[in-house]
Amino acid sequence: MPVHNADVAEIFNLVADLLEIQGANPFRVRAYRNAARTVGGLSKSIATMAEEEKDLSELPGIGEDLAGKIGEILETGKLSQLEDLKKDVPPDLQDVLKIPGLGPKKVKALHDSLKINTTKDLEEAARKEKIRKIKGFGEKTEEKILEEIERQSGEKKRLCLALAEPVADALQEHLKKKKGIKDIVVAGSYRRRKETVGDLDILITCRKGSNEKIMKHFIDYEDVDHVVSQGRTRTSVVLDSGLRVDLRVVPQVSYGAALHYFTGSKSHNIAVRKSGVQKGLKINEYGVFKGKKRKAGKTEKEVYEQVGLPYIEPELRENRGEIEAARKDALPRLLTEKDIRGDLHAHTRESDGHFSMEEMVEAARERGYDYLAISDHSKHLAVARGLDRKRLADQIGKIDRLNEKTKDFIILKSIEVDILEDGSLDLPDDILKDLDLVVCSVHYKFRLSREKQMKRILRAMDNRYCHILGHPTGRMIGDREPLDLDMEKLMDAARERGCFMEVNAQPERLDLNDLHCRMAREKGVKVAISTDAHTLNDLENMRFGVWQARRGWLEPDDVLNTRPWKDIKKLLRK
Repeated sequence: MPVHNADVAEIFNLVADLLEIQGANPFRVRAYRNAARTVGGLSKSIATMAEEEKDLSELPGIGEDLAGKIGEILETGKLSQLEDLKKDVPPDLQDVLKIPGLGPKKVKALHDSLKINTTKDLEEAARKEKIRKIKGFGEKTEEKILEEIERQSGEKKRLCLALAEPVADALQEHLKKKKGIKDIVVAGSYRRRKETVGDLDILITCRKGSNEKIMKHFIDYEDVDHVVSQGRTRTSVVLDSGLRVDLRVVPQVSYGAALHYFTGSKSHNIAVRKSGVQKGLKINEYGVFKGKKRKAGKTEKEVYEQVGLPYIEPELRENRGEIEAARKDALPRLLTEKDIRGDLHAHTRESDGHFSMEEMVEAARERGYDYLAISDHSKHLAVARGLDRKRLADQIGKIDRLNEKTKDFIILKSIEVDILEDGSLDLPDDILKDLDLVVCSVHYKFRLSREKQMKRILRAMDNRYCHILGHPTGRMIGDREPLDLDMEKLMDAARERGCFMEVNAQPERLDLNDLHCRMAREKGVKVAISTDAHTLNDLENMRFGVWQARRGWLEPDDVLNTRPWKDIKKLLRK
Protein backbone atom coordinates (compact mmCIF):
# COMPACT_ATOMS: atom_id res chain seq x y z
CA MET A 1 0.00 0.00 0.00
CA PRO A 2 1.51 3.37 -0.99
CA VAL A 3 2.24 5.88 1.77
CA HIS A 4 1.06 9.43 1.11
CA ASN A 5 2.24 12.67 2.71
CA ALA A 6 -1.02 12.88 4.66
CA ASP A 7 -0.34 9.41 6.14
CA VAL A 8 3.09 10.47 7.48
CA ALA A 9 1.64 13.73 8.84
CA GLU A 10 -1.19 11.83 10.56
CA ILE A 11 1.24 9.44 12.23
CA PHE A 12 3.45 12.29 13.49
CA ASN A 13 0.43 14.22 14.79
CA LEU A 14 -0.82 11.15 16.63
CA VAL A 15 2.64 10.60 18.16
CA ALA A 16 2.54 14.23 19.34
CA ASP A 17 -0.96 13.75 20.81
CA LEU A 18 -0.02 10.61 22.71
CA LEU A 19 3.24 12.10 23.96
CA GLU A 20 1.33 15.13 25.23
CA ILE A 21 -1.18 12.90 27.02
CA GLN A 22 1.80 11.23 28.71
CA GLY A 23 3.14 14.63 29.75
CA ALA A 24 6.27 14.49 27.57
CA ASN A 25 8.63 17.43 27.05
CA PRO A 26 6.73 20.19 25.16
CA PHE A 27 9.68 20.75 22.80
CA ARG A 28 9.60 17.08 21.83
CA VAL A 29 5.85 17.28 21.19
CA ARG A 30 6.29 20.42 19.11
CA ALA A 31 9.01 18.76 17.01
CA TYR A 32 6.54 16.10 15.85
CA ARG A 33 3.83 18.68 15.14
CA ASN A 34 6.27 20.77 13.09
CA ALA A 35 7.37 17.68 11.19
CA ALA A 36 3.74 16.79 10.47
CA ARG A 37 3.12 20.25 9.12
CA THR A 38 6.24 20.19 6.96
CA VAL A 39 5.42 16.82 5.38
CA GLY A 40 1.73 17.62 5.03
CA GLY A 41 2.60 20.89 3.28
CA LEU A 42 4.90 19.36 0.66
CA SER A 43 3.67 19.57 -2.92
CA LYS A 44 5.89 16.63 -3.90
CA SER A 45 5.33 13.10 -2.62
CA ILE A 46 7.64 12.31 0.29
CA ALA A 47 7.84 8.74 -1.06
CA THR A 48 9.06 10.04 -4.42
CA MET A 49 11.64 12.24 -2.68
CA ALA A 50 12.93 9.20 -0.80
CA GLU A 51 13.09 7.15 -4.01
CA GLU A 52 15.12 9.94 -5.60
CA GLU A 53 17.47 9.70 -2.58
CA LYS A 54 16.79 13.28 -1.48
CA ASP A 55 18.18 14.07 1.96
CA LEU A 56 14.93 14.33 3.96
CA SER A 57 16.84 15.64 6.99
CA GLU A 58 17.33 18.92 5.13
CA LEU A 59 13.57 19.60 5.18
CA PRO A 60 12.57 22.29 7.74
CA GLY A 61 12.12 20.83 11.23
CA ILE A 62 12.99 17.26 10.23
CA GLY A 63 16.61 16.40 11.03
CA GLU A 64 18.25 12.97 10.98
CA ASP A 65 16.09 11.34 13.67
CA LEU A 66 12.75 12.26 12.10
CA ALA A 67 14.09 11.54 8.61
CA GLY A 68 14.83 8.01 9.82
CA LYS A 69 11.30 7.69 11.17
CA ILE A 70 9.89 8.86 7.82
CA GLY A 71 11.99 6.16 6.15
CA GLU A 72 10.50 3.56 8.50
CA ILE A 73 6.94 4.70 7.72
CA LEU A 74 7.61 4.64 3.98
CA GLU A 75 9.07 1.14 4.21
CA THR A 76 6.58 -0.49 6.61
CA GLY A 77 3.50 1.75 6.54
CA LYS A 78 3.74 2.32 10.30
CA LEU A 79 6.02 3.64 13.06
CA SER A 80 7.19 1.34 15.84
CA GLN A 81 7.38 4.28 18.24
CA LEU A 82 3.68 4.97 17.69
CA GLU A 83 2.80 1.31 18.26
CA ASP A 84 4.70 1.40 21.57
CA LEU A 85 2.93 4.61 22.60
CA LYS A 86 -0.45 3.05 21.82
CA LYS A 87 0.34 0.24 24.29
CA ASP A 88 0.84 2.82 27.06
CA VAL A 89 -2.28 4.87 26.26
CA PRO A 90 -5.77 3.25 26.34
CA PRO A 91 -6.63 2.60 22.65
CA ASP A 92 -10.09 4.19 22.75
CA LEU A 93 -8.63 7.36 24.22
CA GLN A 94 -7.58 8.22 20.66
CA ASP A 95 -11.27 8.51 19.75
CA VAL A 96 -11.77 10.95 22.62
CA LEU A 97 -9.03 13.09 21.05
CA LYS A 98 -11.22 13.43 17.94
CA ILE A 99 -13.86 15.40 19.85
CA PRO A 100 -13.40 19.06 18.79
CA GLY A 101 -12.12 21.22 21.63
CA LEU A 102 -10.49 18.32 23.49
CA GLY A 103 -6.77 18.55 22.95
CA PRO A 104 -4.27 16.16 24.55
CA LYS A 105 -4.00 18.21 27.77
CA LYS A 106 -7.74 18.12 28.38
CA VAL A 107 -7.95 14.44 27.46
CA LYS A 108 -5.20 13.75 30.02
CA ALA A 109 -7.10 15.74 32.66
CA LEU A 110 -10.28 13.76 31.92
CA HIS A 111 -8.39 10.49 32.12
CA ASP A 112 -6.59 11.38 35.34
CA SER A 113 -9.67 12.83 37.08
CA LEU A 114 -12.51 10.57 35.91
CA LYS A 115 -10.72 7.55 34.39
CA ILE A 116 -12.29 8.40 31.02
CA ASN A 117 -10.95 6.04 28.34
CA THR A 118 -13.71 6.02 25.68
CA THR A 119 -16.24 8.37 24.12
CA LYS A 120 -18.92 6.36 25.93
CA ASP A 121 -17.20 7.14 29.27
CA LEU A 122 -17.03 10.77 28.18
CA GLU A 123 -20.72 10.93 27.30
CA GLU A 124 -21.78 9.30 30.58
CA ALA A 125 -19.63 11.69 32.61
CA ALA A 126 -21.02 14.70 30.73
CA ARG A 127 -24.64 13.57 31.25
CA LYS A 128 -23.97 13.09 34.97
CA GLU A 129 -22.48 16.64 35.07
CA LYS A 130 -19.11 15.42 36.34
CA ILE A 131 -16.94 17.14 33.75
CA ARG A 132 -17.91 20.67 34.78
CA LYS A 133 -16.32 20.03 38.17
CA ILE A 134 -12.84 19.50 36.70
CA LYS A 135 -10.60 22.55 36.77
CA GLY A 136 -10.42 24.21 33.35
CA PHE A 137 -13.68 22.78 32.01
CA GLY A 138 -17.00 24.21 33.24
CA GLU A 139 -20.65 23.87 32.30
CA LYS A 140 -20.36 25.27 28.74
CA THR A 141 -17.49 22.92 27.87
CA GLU A 142 -19.52 20.00 29.16
CA GLU A 143 -22.52 21.00 27.03
CA LYS A 144 -20.28 21.42 23.99
CA ILE A 145 -18.84 17.93 24.46
CA LEU A 146 -22.33 16.43 24.42
CA GLU A 147 -23.27 18.43 21.33
CA GLU A 148 -20.19 17.19 19.47
CA ILE A 149 -20.75 13.54 20.45
CA GLU A 150 -24.36 13.75 19.22
CA ARG A 151 -23.31 15.51 16.02
CA GLN A 152 -20.64 12.94 15.20
CA SER A 153 -22.87 9.97 15.91
CA GLY A 154 -25.42 11.13 13.32
CA GLU A 155 -23.00 12.47 10.73
CA LYS A 156 -21.63 10.69 7.67
CA LYS A 157 -17.86 11.11 7.64
CA ARG A 158 -16.72 13.47 4.91
CA LEU A 159 -13.20 14.11 3.72
CA CYS A 160 -11.67 17.57 3.44
CA LEU A 161 -11.37 18.57 -0.24
CA ALA A 162 -7.59 18.92 0.08
CA LEU A 163 -7.32 15.31 1.29
CA ALA A 164 -9.70 14.04 -1.40
CA GLU A 165 -7.69 15.78 -4.15
CA PRO A 166 -4.56 13.56 -4.08
CA VAL A 167 -6.77 10.46 -3.81
CA ALA A 168 -8.75 11.54 -6.90
CA ASP A 169 -5.57 12.45 -8.79
CA ALA A 170 -3.89 9.13 -8.02
CA LEU A 171 -6.98 7.17 -9.07
CA GLN A 172 -7.19 9.02 -12.37
CA GLU A 173 -3.50 8.38 -13.05
CA HIS A 174 -4.00 4.70 -12.30
CA LEU A 175 -6.98 4.44 -14.65
CA LYS A 176 -5.23 6.33 -17.47
CA LYS A 177 -2.58 3.60 -17.60
CA LYS A 178 -5.18 1.22 -19.04
CA LYS A 179 -5.63 1.42 -22.78
CA GLY A 180 -9.11 2.13 -24.10
CA ILE A 181 -10.09 5.07 -21.90
CA LYS A 182 -11.04 8.25 -23.78
CA ASP A 183 -12.53 10.70 -21.26
CA ILE A 184 -12.18 10.63 -17.49
CA VAL A 185 -13.50 13.08 -14.89
CA VAL A 186 -14.33 13.07 -11.19
CA ALA A 187 -17.89 14.38 -10.83
CA GLY A 188 -20.10 14.92 -7.76
CA SER A 189 -19.40 17.35 -4.94
CA TYR A 190 -15.69 17.05 -5.77
CA ARG A 191 -16.24 18.71 -9.16
CA ARG A 192 -18.43 21.36 -7.55
CA ARG A 193 -15.47 22.01 -5.22
CA LYS A 194 -17.42 21.65 -2.01
CA GLU A 195 -15.20 22.00 1.04
CA THR A 196 -15.77 18.36 2.04
CA VAL A 197 -16.37 15.24 -0.05
CA GLY A 198 -18.45 12.22 0.99
CA ASP A 199 -17.42 9.93 -1.86
CA LEU A 200 -15.98 10.06 -5.38
CA ASP A 201 -17.94 9.54 -8.61
CA ILE A 202 -15.64 8.88 -11.57
CA LEU A 203 -17.06 8.88 -15.10
CA ILE A 204 -15.24 7.52 -18.14
CA THR A 205 -15.87 6.85 -21.79
CA CYS A 206 -13.91 4.12 -23.49
CA ARG A 207 -13.43 2.10 -26.65
CA LYS A 208 -15.96 -0.61 -27.34
CA GLY A 209 -15.18 -3.91 -25.68
CA SER A 210 -12.74 -2.54 -23.09
CA ASN A 211 -15.21 -2.23 -20.17
CA GLU A 212 -14.35 -5.41 -18.34
CA LYS A 213 -10.58 -4.92 -18.54
CA ILE A 214 -10.94 -1.37 -17.22
CA MET A 215 -13.15 -2.49 -14.33
CA LYS A 216 -10.62 -5.19 -13.37
CA HIS A 217 -7.81 -2.63 -13.57
CA PHE A 218 -9.87 -0.40 -11.25
CA ILE A 219 -10.42 -3.03 -8.54
CA ASP A 220 -6.74 -4.01 -8.75
CA TYR A 221 -5.77 -0.53 -7.52
CA GLU A 222 -3.50 -1.03 -4.51
CA ASP A 223 -5.51 1.25 -2.19
CA VAL A 224 -8.77 -0.72 -2.62
CA ASP A 225 -9.84 -2.25 0.70
CA HIS A 226 -12.87 -4.14 -0.63
CA VAL A 227 -15.22 -4.29 -3.60
CA VAL A 228 -18.84 -3.34 -2.92
CA SER A 229 -20.16 -4.31 -6.36
CA GLN A 230 -18.73 -5.04 -9.79
CA GLY A 231 -20.32 -4.84 -13.24
CA ARG A 232 -19.62 -3.93 -16.85
CA THR A 233 -20.76 -0.29 -16.53
CA ARG A 234 -20.48 0.38 -12.79
CA THR A 235 -18.15 -0.78 -10.05
CA SER A 236 -18.04 0.44 -6.46
CA VAL A 237 -15.12 0.05 -4.05
CA VAL A 238 -14.10 1.28 -0.63
CA LEU A 239 -10.52 2.47 -0.25
CA ASP A 240 -8.24 1.86 2.73
CA SER A 241 -9.09 5.38 3.89
CA GLY A 242 -12.79 4.46 4.10
CA LEU A 243 -13.67 6.61 1.09
CA ARG A 244 -16.14 5.04 -1.34
CA VAL A 245 -15.46 5.37 -5.06
CA ASP A 246 -17.94 4.63 -7.86
CA LEU A 247 -16.62 4.15 -11.41
CA ARG A 248 -19.13 4.45 -14.23
CA VAL A 249 -18.58 3.78 -17.92
CA VAL A 250 -20.96 5.88 -20.03
CA PRO A 251 -21.53 5.94 -23.82
CA GLN A 252 -19.89 8.84 -25.66
CA VAL A 253 -23.30 9.97 -26.87
CA SER A 254 -24.45 10.34 -23.23
CA TYR A 255 -21.23 11.70 -21.73
CA GLY A 256 -22.41 15.31 -21.24
CA ALA A 257 -25.78 14.28 -19.84
CA ALA A 258 -24.16 11.82 -17.43
CA LEU A 259 -21.56 14.39 -16.36
CA HIS A 260 -24.32 16.91 -15.67
CA TYR A 261 -26.41 14.36 -13.78
CA PHE A 262 -23.62 12.97 -11.58
CA THR A 263 -22.05 16.38 -10.90
CA GLY A 264 -25.29 17.60 -9.31
CA SER A 265 -26.34 19.07 -7.08
CA LYS A 266 -29.60 17.15 -6.85
CA SER A 267 -31.62 20.35 -6.41
CA HIS A 268 -29.91 21.98 -9.42
CA ASN A 269 -30.63 18.94 -11.57
CA ILE A 270 -34.29 18.95 -10.54
CA ALA A 271 -34.57 22.63 -11.52
CA VAL A 272 -33.03 21.89 -14.95
CA ARG A 273 -35.34 18.91 -15.46
CA LYS A 274 -38.37 21.06 -14.60
CA SER A 275 -37.25 23.56 -17.24
CA GLY A 276 -37.08 20.64 -19.67
CA VAL A 277 -40.58 19.43 -18.81
CA GLN A 278 -41.94 22.89 -19.65
CA LYS A 279 -40.48 22.42 -23.14
CA GLY A 280 -41.75 18.86 -23.49
CA LEU A 281 -38.32 17.36 -22.86
CA LYS A 282 -37.13 14.52 -20.66
CA ILE A 283 -33.66 14.96 -19.18
CA ASN A 284 -31.75 12.19 -17.45
CA GLU A 285 -28.23 10.73 -17.28
CA TYR A 286 -28.65 9.23 -20.76
CA GLY A 287 -29.48 12.43 -22.62
CA VAL A 288 -32.19 14.93 -23.50
CA PHE A 289 -35.19 13.36 -25.24
CA LYS A 290 -38.27 14.57 -27.09
CA GLY A 291 -40.45 11.51 -26.91
CA LYS A 292 -38.11 8.69 -27.98
CA LYS A 293 -35.87 10.93 -30.03
CA ARG A 294 -32.51 11.95 -28.53
CA LYS A 295 -32.01 15.71 -28.84
CA ALA A 296 -28.73 16.15 -26.98
CA GLY A 297 -26.35 14.59 -24.47
CA LYS A 298 -22.79 14.52 -25.82
CA THR A 299 -21.80 17.66 -23.90
CA GLU A 300 -23.10 19.54 -20.88
CA LYS A 301 -23.40 22.66 -23.01
CA GLU A 302 -25.90 20.84 -25.24
CA VAL A 303 -27.99 19.90 -22.21
CA TYR A 304 -28.24 23.51 -21.05
CA GLU A 305 -28.92 24.79 -24.57
CA GLN A 306 -31.96 22.51 -24.85
CA VAL A 307 -33.62 24.36 -21.95
CA GLY A 308 -32.54 27.78 -23.21
CA LEU A 309 -29.68 28.30 -20.76
CA PRO A 310 -25.98 29.10 -21.15
CA TYR A 311 -23.42 26.74 -19.63
CA ILE A 312 -23.39 27.01 -15.84
CA GLU A 313 -20.08 26.41 -14.04
CA PRO A 314 -20.08 23.40 -11.65
CA GLU A 315 -19.32 25.54 -8.57
CA LEU A 316 -22.61 27.43 -9.06
CA ARG A 317 -24.84 24.37 -9.35
CA GLU A 318 -26.54 24.49 -5.95
CA ASN A 319 -29.98 25.85 -6.97
CA ARG A 320 -29.26 29.17 -5.28
CA GLY A 321 -30.49 31.40 -8.09
CA GLU A 322 -28.09 30.32 -10.82
CA ILE A 323 -30.94 29.14 -13.09
CA GLU A 324 -32.72 32.50 -12.85
CA ALA A 325 -29.46 34.39 -13.34
CA ALA A 326 -28.65 32.29 -16.39
CA ARG A 327 -32.05 33.09 -17.92
CA LYS A 328 -31.34 36.80 -17.49
CA ASP A 329 -27.78 36.45 -18.83
CA ALA A 330 -26.65 37.62 -15.38
CA LEU A 331 -24.29 34.83 -14.31
CA PRO A 332 -21.08 36.11 -12.71
CA ARG A 333 -17.77 36.02 -14.56
CA LEU A 334 -16.18 33.85 -11.96
CA LEU A 335 -12.76 34.53 -10.52
CA THR A 336 -9.89 32.27 -11.63
CA GLU A 337 -6.52 31.63 -10.02
CA LYS A 338 -4.89 33.52 -12.89
CA ASP A 339 -6.62 36.69 -11.64
CA ILE A 340 -4.71 36.59 -8.33
CA ARG A 341 -1.76 39.00 -8.27
CA GLY A 342 -0.41 38.39 -4.78
CA ASP A 343 -0.95 36.93 -1.31
CA LEU A 344 -1.89 39.19 1.60
CA HIS A 345 -1.25 36.83 4.53
CA ALA A 346 1.89 34.71 4.99
CA HIS A 347 4.14 33.76 7.91
CA THR A 348 7.89 33.31 8.31
CA ARG A 349 10.00 31.55 10.90
CA GLU A 350 9.99 34.83 12.88
CA SER A 351 6.73 33.49 14.32
CA ASP A 352 5.41 29.98 13.55
CA GLY A 353 6.33 29.77 9.87
CA HIS A 354 8.92 27.27 8.66
CA PHE A 355 10.91 29.39 6.21
CA SER A 356 12.74 32.69 6.09
CA MET A 357 11.27 35.84 4.62
CA GLU A 358 13.61 35.59 1.64
CA GLU A 359 12.50 32.02 0.92
CA MET A 360 8.79 32.90 1.14
CA VAL A 361 9.31 35.89 -1.17
CA GLU A 362 11.17 33.80 -3.74
CA ALA A 363 8.38 31.19 -3.71
CA ALA A 364 5.78 33.93 -4.25
CA ARG A 365 7.80 35.35 -7.15
CA GLU A 366 8.03 31.91 -8.73
CA ARG A 367 4.23 31.80 -8.69
CA GLY A 368 4.21 34.96 -10.79
CA TYR A 369 2.93 37.21 -7.99
CA ASP A 370 3.59 40.95 -7.82
CA TYR A 371 3.57 41.15 -4.01
CA LEU A 372 3.52 39.17 -0.76
CA ALA A 373 2.45 40.42 2.66
CA ILE A 374 4.59 39.17 5.54
CA SER A 375 1.98 38.82 8.30
CA ASP A 376 3.63 37.11 11.25
CA HIS A 377 1.70 36.73 14.51
CA SER A 378 1.67 39.37 17.22
CA LYS A 379 2.94 38.84 20.76
CA HIS A 380 -0.29 37.60 22.40
CA LEU A 381 -0.04 34.32 20.49
CA ALA A 382 2.91 33.17 22.59
CA VAL A 383 2.73 29.58 21.29
CA ALA A 384 3.56 30.99 17.83
CA ARG A 385 6.39 33.18 19.20
CA GLY A 386 4.48 36.26 18.12
CA LEU A 387 6.27 39.55 17.50
CA ASP A 388 6.33 42.32 20.08
CA ARG A 389 6.73 45.98 19.15
CA LYS A 390 10.54 45.85 18.96
CA ARG A 391 10.73 42.68 16.85
CA LEU A 392 8.09 44.04 14.48
CA ALA A 393 10.05 47.28 14.12
CA ASP A 394 13.16 45.24 13.26
CA GLN A 395 11.17 43.28 10.68
CA ILE A 396 9.84 46.50 9.12
CA GLY A 397 13.41 47.72 8.71
CA LYS A 398 14.47 44.44 7.11
CA ILE A 399 11.57 44.58 4.63
CA ASP A 400 12.47 48.15 3.68
CA ARG A 401 16.06 47.09 2.99
CA LEU A 402 14.98 44.07 0.94
CA ASN A 403 12.53 46.16 -1.09
CA GLU A 404 15.37 48.50 -2.06
CA LYS A 405 17.10 45.52 -3.72
CA THR A 406 14.02 43.87 -5.21
CA LYS A 407 12.82 44.71 -8.70
CA ASP A 408 9.30 44.11 -10.01
CA PHE A 409 8.11 42.73 -6.66
CA ILE A 410 6.91 44.32 -3.42
CA ILE A 411 7.26 42.81 0.06
CA LEU A 412 4.39 44.25 2.08
CA LYS A 413 4.89 45.12 5.72
CA SER A 414 2.09 43.48 7.68
CA ILE A 415 1.16 41.68 10.90
CA GLU A 416 -1.57 39.26 11.95
CA VAL A 417 -2.50 41.02 15.14
CA ASP A 418 -4.63 39.34 17.79
CA ILE A 419 -8.01 40.81 18.65
CA LEU A 420 -8.01 40.72 22.45
CA GLU A 421 -11.07 39.81 24.48
CA ASP A 422 -12.05 43.45 24.99
CA GLY A 423 -11.71 44.23 21.27
CA SER A 424 -8.44 46.11 21.52
CA LEU A 425 -5.56 45.13 19.26
CA ASP A 426 -2.47 43.34 20.53
CA LEU A 427 -0.06 46.05 19.34
CA PRO A 428 -0.28 49.86 19.65
CA ASP A 429 -1.23 52.21 16.82
CA ASP A 430 2.18 53.88 16.84
CA ILE A 431 3.72 50.72 15.34
CA LEU A 432 0.70 49.60 13.29
CA LYS A 433 0.81 52.93 11.42
CA ASP A 434 4.18 51.96 9.93
CA LEU A 435 2.70 48.90 8.20
CA ASP A 436 1.24 48.58 4.72
CA LEU A 437 -1.70 46.54 5.97
CA VAL A 438 -2.94 44.85 9.15
CA VAL A 439 -4.77 41.53 9.38
CA CYS A 440 -6.80 41.30 12.62
CA SER A 441 -7.80 37.85 13.89
CA VAL A 442 -9.44 36.07 16.82
CA HIS A 443 -7.21 33.29 18.18
CA TYR A 444 -8.71 32.64 21.62
CA LYS A 445 -11.96 32.99 23.61
CA PHE A 446 -13.94 31.33 20.81
CA ARG A 447 -16.99 30.61 22.98
CA LEU A 448 -18.03 34.11 23.99
CA SER A 449 -21.73 34.88 23.63
CA ARG A 450 -22.89 36.44 20.36
CA GLU A 451 -23.30 39.81 22.05
CA LYS A 452 -19.78 39.78 23.53
CA GLN A 453 -18.14 38.36 20.40
CA MET A 454 -19.80 40.95 18.17
CA LYS A 455 -18.88 43.78 20.52
CA ARG A 456 -15.30 42.52 20.58
CA ILE A 457 -14.88 42.35 16.79
CA LEU A 458 -16.77 45.58 16.07
CA ARG A 459 -14.50 47.45 18.46
CA ALA A 460 -11.47 46.00 16.68
CA MET A 461 -12.89 47.10 13.33
CA ASP A 462 -13.29 50.62 14.70
CA ASN A 463 -9.51 50.89 14.78
CA ARG A 464 -8.32 52.76 11.69
CA TYR A 465 -5.54 50.20 11.21
CA CYS A 466 -7.86 47.19 11.09
CA HIS A 467 -7.74 46.55 7.35
CA ILE A 468 -8.64 42.87 6.94
CA LEU A 469 -10.55 40.60 9.33
CA GLY A 470 -8.61 37.33 9.24
CA HIS A 471 -10.48 33.98 9.07
CA PRO A 472 -13.61 35.87 10.22
CA THR A 473 -15.66 33.07 11.80
CA GLY A 474 -12.73 31.17 13.33
CA ARG A 475 -14.04 27.77 12.29
CA MET A 476 -11.93 24.67 11.63
CA ILE A 477 -13.84 22.30 9.36
CA GLY A 478 -14.95 19.23 11.30
CA ASP A 479 -12.99 20.34 14.35
CA ARG A 480 -14.18 23.71 15.63
CA GLU A 481 -17.55 25.36 15.18
CA PRO A 482 -17.62 28.97 13.96
CA LEU A 483 -17.83 31.90 16.34
CA ASP A 484 -21.37 32.89 17.28
CA LEU A 485 -21.67 35.97 15.05
CA ASP A 486 -24.36 37.99 13.31
CA MET A 487 -22.69 37.86 9.89
CA GLU A 488 -25.05 40.30 8.21
CA LYS A 489 -24.39 42.89 10.89
CA LEU A 490 -20.66 42.18 10.67
CA MET A 491 -20.66 42.65 6.89
CA ASP A 492 -22.58 45.91 7.19
CA ALA A 493 -20.10 47.13 9.80
CA ALA A 494 -17.16 46.17 7.57
CA ARG A 495 -18.61 48.17 4.66
CA GLU A 496 -19.28 51.20 6.88
CA ARG A 497 -15.79 51.11 8.40
CA GLY A 498 -13.87 50.39 5.19
CA CYS A 499 -12.73 46.95 6.40
CA PHE A 500 -12.34 43.86 4.26
CA MET A 501 -13.01 40.18 4.88
CA GLU A 502 -10.47 37.41 4.43
CA VAL A 503 -11.21 34.19 2.60
CA ASN A 504 -8.60 32.07 4.33
CA ALA A 505 -7.51 29.41 1.83
CA GLN A 506 -6.17 26.93 4.39
CA PRO A 507 -8.16 23.81 3.42
CA GLU A 508 -9.11 23.14 7.03
CA ARG A 509 -10.48 26.68 7.38
CA LEU A 510 -11.94 27.96 4.07
CA ASP A 511 -13.27 30.86 6.07
CA LEU A 512 -15.36 32.72 4.83
CA ASN A 513 -17.59 29.88 3.66
CA ASP A 514 -19.30 30.03 0.27
CA LEU A 515 -22.55 31.55 1.55
CA HIS A 516 -20.67 34.30 3.39
CA CYS A 517 -18.59 35.00 0.26
CA ARG A 518 -21.82 35.66 -1.59
CA MET A 519 -23.15 37.76 1.27
CA ALA A 520 -20.00 39.91 1.08
CA ARG A 521 -20.53 40.40 -2.66
CA GLU A 522 -24.17 41.35 -2.21
CA LYS A 523 -23.31 43.83 0.54
CA GLY A 524 -20.45 45.41 -1.38
CA VAL A 525 -17.68 44.16 0.92
CA LYS A 526 -14.53 43.14 -0.91
CA VAL A 527 -12.53 40.13 0.24
CA ALA A 528 -8.87 39.17 0.30
CA ILE A 529 -8.17 35.57 -0.67
CA SER A 530 -5.05 34.65 1.30
CA THR A 531 -3.27 31.39 2.04
CA ASP A 532 -2.13 32.14 5.61
CA ALA A 533 0.95 30.26 4.41
CA HIS A 534 3.33 28.80 6.99
CA THR A 535 5.41 26.85 4.45
CA LEU A 536 6.48 27.42 0.85
CA ASN A 537 4.00 24.85 -0.38
CA ASP A 538 1.14 26.45 1.56
CA LEU A 539 1.22 29.21 -1.06
CA GLU A 540 -0.23 26.65 -3.47
CA ASN A 541 -3.41 26.50 -1.36
CA MET A 542 -4.59 29.64 -3.14
CA ARG A 543 -6.64 27.40 -5.45
CA PHE A 544 -8.82 26.28 -2.53
CA GLY A 545 -9.62 29.88 -1.66
CA VAL A 546 -10.39 30.66 -5.30
CA TRP A 547 -12.72 27.65 -5.55
CA GLN A 548 -14.50 28.78 -2.38
CA ALA A 549 -14.88 32.27 -3.83
CA ARG A 550 -16.28 30.83 -7.07
CA ARG A 551 -18.89 28.91 -5.08
CA GLY A 552 -19.75 32.29 -3.54
CA TRP A 553 -20.29 33.88 -7.01
CA LEU A 554 -17.25 36.16 -6.68
CA GLU A 555 -15.85 37.97 -9.69
CA PRO A 556 -12.31 39.42 -9.95
CA ASP A 557 -13.53 42.89 -8.94
CA ASP A 558 -14.91 41.48 -5.65
CA VAL A 559 -11.40 40.46 -4.58
CA LEU A 560 -8.70 42.82 -3.29
CA ASN A 561 -5.68 40.87 -4.47
CA THR A 562 -6.67 40.78 -8.12
CA ARG A 563 -5.45 44.38 -8.20
CA PRO A 564 -1.96 45.92 -8.39
CA TRP A 565 -0.66 47.07 -5.01
CA LYS A 566 -1.08 50.77 -5.81
CA ASP A 567 -4.84 50.21 -6.24
CA ILE A 568 -5.16 48.11 -3.08
CA LYS A 569 -3.30 50.82 -1.17
CA LYS A 570 -5.98 53.36 -2.10
CA LEU A 571 -8.76 51.01 -0.95
CA LEU A 572 -7.06 50.41 2.41
CA ARG A 573 -7.16 54.08 3.36
CA LYS A 574 -9.98 54.43 5.88
